[in-house]
Amino acid sequence: MKVLYLDCGMGAAGDMLTAALSELLPDRDSFVDKMNSLGIHGVEFALEKSVKMGITGTHAVVTVHGHEEHEHHHHHHHHSTPEDIAHRIGHMDLPEDVKADVKAVYDLIAEAESAAHGVPVSEIHFHEVGTADALADIAAVCLLMKEIAPDKVVASPIHVGSGTVKCAHGVLPVPAPATAYILKGVPAYGGGIDGELCTPTGAALIKHFAHSFGSMPLMRAEKIGYGMGTKDFERVNCLRAVLGTAEDMAETVTEIRCNIDDMTGEETGFACEILMEAGARDVFTTPIIMKKSRPGVLLTVICETADAPKFAELIFKHTTTLGLRESVVSRRCLRREIEEGSVRVKKGAARDKFEYEDLAKFAREKNISLFEARRMLEK
Repeated sequence: MKVLYLDCGMGAAGDMLTAALSELLPDRDSFVDKMNSLGIHGVEFALEKSVKMGITGTHAVVTVHGHEEHEHHHHHHHHSTPEDIAHRIGHMDLPEDVKADVKAVYDLIAEAESAAHGVPVSEIHFHEVGTADALADIAAVCLLMKEIAPDKVVASPIHVGSGTVKCAHGVLPVPAPATAYILKGVPAYGGGIDGELCTPTGAALIKHFAHSFGSMPLMRAEKIGYGMGTKDFERVNCLRAVLGTAEDMAETVTEIRCNIDDMTGEETGFACEILMEAGARDVFTTPIIMKKSRPGVLLTVICETADAPKFAELIFKHTTTLGLRESVVSRRCLRREIEEGSVRVKKGAARDKFEYEDLAKFAREKNISLFEARRMLEK
């Protein structure tokens, strides 16, 4: 399994992520050419060598031309709405799946800005200059992720820094409100360094791409990249990306459980369906005997650790429980893939299995039993 580990001990920003990931590529020049032919108006992209505290890494430089004269104009002339951004993404020379990633990352930032400023998403305005370089950073990271193509991305908890940060709206606490909003559900910590270490762009990119958070997993490192930040602190300001392989990787997931004894079967079933539709890895119930020998059910939901708050909220909304138990557990899986066809086959390491829904549909069409349908397809 190809694993990418992102060490965010000095936070995360779009340019640092771009620079660190670019160091993992076999051919960085063709990546720079690709970035410069994307068609982002007025943007020039470059990778420069950067040395901080004796460590050599890369600094990603995005130069925006032709906007300097707008700086002193009235602010409402040169803002981009989410529709403008979507239009610009649509016209970029990128594969469709990369465009979808860029759009998803922008949506996270737009939602955070909307919550921080109390205006609907449709009315948010990204500043033109900020938009052009942020668009380049986001496109770069999404393109790099496609080229590196890791099976799993693990990020360390994110160091956000401390103190205050100056921005267009005045002096704000670190992390800035939009960053804090994006980092909901993501392990993060502050202190240690006075200053802003994690930007909204960095937070959104990590949240979109990381499958899990924690220490560096057991892996054989093959390439290591250092992405340097612009500011200097008492610690080397870089983001480190480690690409390697892990033979047998146990992933961490969160298991949420609660006991229920006052819901009907239909209500419990409906809650389970809602939780599965929301993206839980698994949802199941176990019959249990509760206090005073009352029969009840134990509801268990397995989900990504970053999504645990969302699932806790859904369980409280759709069940009568008054409390939940959460634990982070390790999960090991055999690799499996789906073989497409009129009846899809789930192929595991040692056994193949027809997809139930497809098999049932086939049996109904032929008016035969499930057992006969399976035997007919196996031939």
